[in-house]
This record gives sequence, structure tokens and C-alpha cells, in this order.
Amino acid sequence: MSEFRFLPTRRAALKLAGAASLAPLFAPAVHAQATTPVRFTLDWRFEGPSALFLTALEKGHFRAEGLNVSIDAASGSREGVTRVASGTYDIGFGDINSMIRFRDENPTVDLKANMIVYDRPPFAIVGRKSRGITTDVKSLEGKKFGAPAPDAAYAQWPIFKTVNKLDDSKMRFENVGFPVREPMLASGEVDAIFGFANSSYINLKSRGVPENDIVVLHMYDYGVELYGNGIMASPGFLASNRAAVAAFNRGLVKGIRDTIADPAAGAKLVVARNDVARLDTETERLKMTIDNYVLSPWVRANGIGGIDPARMATAIDQIGLTFTFKNKPKPEDVFISDLLPAAADRKVA
Repeated sequence: MSEFRFLPTRRAALKLAGAASLAPLFAPAVHAQATTPVRFTLDWRFEGPSALFLTALEKGHFRAEGLNVSIDAASGSREGVTRVASGTYDIGFGDINSMIRFRDENPTVDLKANMIVYDRPPFAIVGRKSRGITTDVKSLEGKKFGAPAPDAAYAQWPIFKTVNKLDDSKMRFENVGFPVREPMLASGEVDAIFGFANSSYINLKSRGVPENDIVVLHMYDYGVELYGNGIMASPGFLASNRAAVAAFNRGLVKGIRDTIADPAAGAKLVVARNDVARLDTETERLKMTIDNYVLSPWVRANGIGGIDPARMATAIDQIGLTFTFKNKPKPEDVFISDLLPAAADRKVA
């Protein structure tokens, strides 16, 4: 089929040209809104929890704050820390406990968190009843664990065993890769694994392990006072774009509130970016994240994003059980609160 094109007559063409030349005289002045580009890194793949950020992006909350945000996946909660510390990314989501250790190891990098997203960390030991694991911590003694060396949950084992007075001399810890961790537990090669509960629990169910055979020991239920993941900005970006970091936090809080109100909509944004993700799985993972880590009792009472300085001091003390500080920080050394939205704007139902 031939393409039909409208060709104006010479007179019509002259009229159009004349109108075009006059348009700038009569058109209202339009100024493009200045936006600040922000390179943002997640802590992990595009899975359920990333909906907290994708919702803020897709609903235009960042754009309304004058930000042009791009979001990239990562391979672990520690990677978010190193990416931001190096300046490769402007703002990131990562494990604040890893950030505190990183600061001590790299004293010239003044990295701080400026918002807490996971008031309680997803650090957990996940086991199977059929392998003798129960919610009694004493059931862990004498068992075999799948423990990835770089895993943030496994890094907290010295805290967990100390506060619960466990003897691990007869326990076996096998260094396994992240991809085989849940398969090894599903097949019975190990009795329990270390990991983020919202990943390991959901992954085990998707592998056919009966729900009533899965035991989750959230470390925060057993005396571990650590915070979870938070927002941190690279020192260089923070120094030159402090207002942009505050704007990012405002947009994110709106996105979190929207995600809490409609997790299913948030999960749809996740599967749109992850070809192998399943909507029902990521919806469940997201709800588990919100219920257990985001909407803690403290957050319900005080709002999203802040810290209790006394608890942070205790958390730093507990990190000292796993790590020898060269210069032990104070809470104000690792967290700044003046970039958070107003307290009333951080409240959740």
C-alpha cells in the first residue's frame, strides 16, 4: 500500500510559515523544570521490596521533587554500601551495619545513613522442623548450616550466639553460594541457613518445601538490636546536593506509604522489571517485608525513617561483638536526621 501524505498548496504553506514565525511572540513562556539526576542503587535484585522505590519512581514522587532518578539492581546489601561510598552511585539502599563497619575500615570516607527503611532487619536463621529446628535457639546446637561468607545475616552470628549464650563448637558452618543456599536446605543437605527471611522463606516455599516445615528465627526476636537497611548518600553528592537528598527522602516516604496501601500494585512494578519473577511470589515477599521490617511497632508510633538514639547506641555496642572498632562511633556519627521529612509527614496508619 502506498503512503499517503498531505502536501499543502504554496499559499497554505506560506500561511503556515507566517503563523510559525509569529508563534514565539504570542505563546506563553514555558520554562523546563530543572531536575537533578540521581543514580540510585538497590541492595539486591528487582524483587518485592524494590516496590518501595519503584512506586515512588513510577508515581512521579521523585519527579515532583525535582529529581530524575534511575534505579539499578545490585547483588547484595553490602554492595549498595560500597557503590555509594565510591561515588559510583549518588544514593543507595544498604545494610546500615555494614556501613558502620565500612566507615571504621575507611576513616577517610564520611559515609552516613540519613533514613532508615527497615526498622527491624530481615536477618534470620531459617530451618526445617523435619531437620530438628524449632523456635527454641537451643535446637540450633549440633546442627549443620549453609552460611554464605559475604551474607549480612551470617555476619551477625557472633551477636546472636553471644546474647543467646549458644555454644557453636559442635555446629558446622558450610560456606555456600547464594544460589545454592535454599536448594541445599530444601534437599536436606543442611539443617538451616542464614539469610534475609523475606528471601529465604519465600524461596523455600516456591521450591515446594511445606510451609509448616519452615522455621524462621528472626534475629530481632532473640535480642539482636540492630537496625536493617537504610538510605545513604555518597559524601560528595551529599556535600553538593544536600537539598536533593532531602527531596529524595520526601519522595520515598510517599512511595512507601503508597506501597503499604496497595502492595499488589507495587509488586506489578517489580515483575515488569524482572522477567523471571512471579506476581504472587513477589506480592507475598513485599507484604512480608512491610509487615515485619518496615512497619515495626516503633515505626507505627513514631513514623518512617528515624532512629531511637539509645537503640542505635546499643546496636553499635553489639556490632562491637563481631568487629573490633578502631574508632567506635556515636549514633550521630553514623546517622543524620535533619534530611528527613517533617515528623507528621512520616506517620503511617
